[in-house]
Amino acid sequence: MILTGPFIEQELAAGRIVIDPFNPDAVNPNSYNYRLGAHIKRFDMDSGTFESVSLPEDGHVLVPRQTYLGHTTEVIGSQTYAMSLIGRSSMGRLGLFLQVSADLGHTTSCHRWTLEIVAARRIRLYPGMVVGQVSFWCNTGQLVPTTPLYATFNDPSESRIGAPT
Repeated sequence: MILTGPFIEQELAAGRIVIDPFNPDAVNPNSYNYRLGAHIKRFDMDSGTFESVSLPEDGHVLVPRQTYLGHTTEVIGSQTYAMSLIGRSSMGRLGLFLQVSADLGHTTSCHRWTLEIVAARRIRLYPGMVVGQVSFWCNTGQLVPTTPLYATFNDPSESRIGAPT
C-alpha cells in the first residue's frame, strides 16, 4: 500500500520517515516533491566517463539524449518503508526523464539519492528546483536489509559494475 500525504507527515513526525530538509508545502496526496541538488555529472561519450558540473544559480542547459546523474537536495529514507523516486509529470511533459531504470529505494537506505536524468530536448535545470516525487510503500513479509552500496553516497554516484567495452 502507498502512504498518503498526511500519513507521510505523521510518519515523519514519528521518526519512521526521514526527509531533511522537509517542506510541508511539498507534500502531495501520495508523495513528496523532492528537489535537484547542486551537482550533476554528464556522461562523456568520447572518454566513457562522467564529468562533474556544479549547477550555477542561473541554471545549466542539458544536451538532448545525454545521460546525466544528479542527486536530491533532501536526505530521504526510512527504516520502515520502501521508497519509489520518480519524475514529476510536468517535467516529463517538458522532455525531462528521471529515474529511467531504477526508481526503487530500498528500505533502510537514507541519503541523498542519485537521480538518472535524460533530456529529450534542451532544458535548463536549476539547483533546488522541484524535479520529482518520492512515494513510500509498506513492506509485506520479513525485511532482509541488503548491504549498503549506493546508500552510502550523497552525491551523484556512478555505477559500481563495469560497463561493457
